[in-house]
Amino acid sequence: MDFDFQLMIDSIPALLKGMGMTAQLVALALTLGLCLAIPLALARTSKNPILWMPVYGFIFIFRGTPLLVQIFIVYYGMGQSEAVRESIFWPFFKEAYWCAIFTFTLNTSAYTAEILRGAIQAVPHGELEAARALGMSRLLVLRRITVPRAFRLALPAYGNEIILMLKGSALASTITLLDLTGVARVIVARTFAPYELFLIAALMYLALTLLIVRTLKFVEWRLSPHLRPPPHVN
Repeated sequence: MDFDFQLMIDSIPALLKGMGMTAQLVALALTLGLCLAIPLALARTSKNPILWMPVYGFIFIFRGTPLLVQIFIVYYGMGQSEAVRESIFWPFFKEAYWCAIFTFTLNTSAYTAEILRGAIQAVPHGELEAARALGMSRLLVLRRITVPRAFRLALPAYGNEIILMLKGSALASTITLLDLTGVARVIVARTFAPYELFLIAALMYLALTLLIVRTLKFVEWRLSPHLRPPPHVN
């Protein structure tokens, strides 16, 4: 099989534009999802069933159904509802971009909430008891001890969620968005050269993944000074 290297080179500018759309979708969804996941995780760890039961249901639904089905329900299903079409939310839901952001945000918030819940429950009780012994209020303990400690504990698992979200973002192409996969599909339909285009797209996804992994390793190193090797003293 002969590869058309010239086609691969010529397609890079368009694929880079799609790569920018992918990065934008992932970054915005992860940011909004994390903001939503923090209160969800705190509610999930509550002993009050009024708080944790609805959150459990939300997490169960979004973790138990495929992301592709979720994005189809939002993009195609919302337009079928007359109440939505006549509401103030219709300008939002009629755009494929915002449907993708909305779906990705809810999906990643469900997974992230469970990651944070496990991290919150893994915070050593001795640290919490020491904070209370110093006279800290529950809110101060939460802000100064529980949440920062939980973030450090959750970082490796959250890194996996970021990478999964990056790969899942390729589904945005199924609702007409020209992300990296979408641009590759358009060029393939025009040139009938799937191997060349999807190979370049795969390499770009790998480059983004490598950047994420390296960034997370640096953040983890910065947040865990006790794990760094001691400086060498002559």
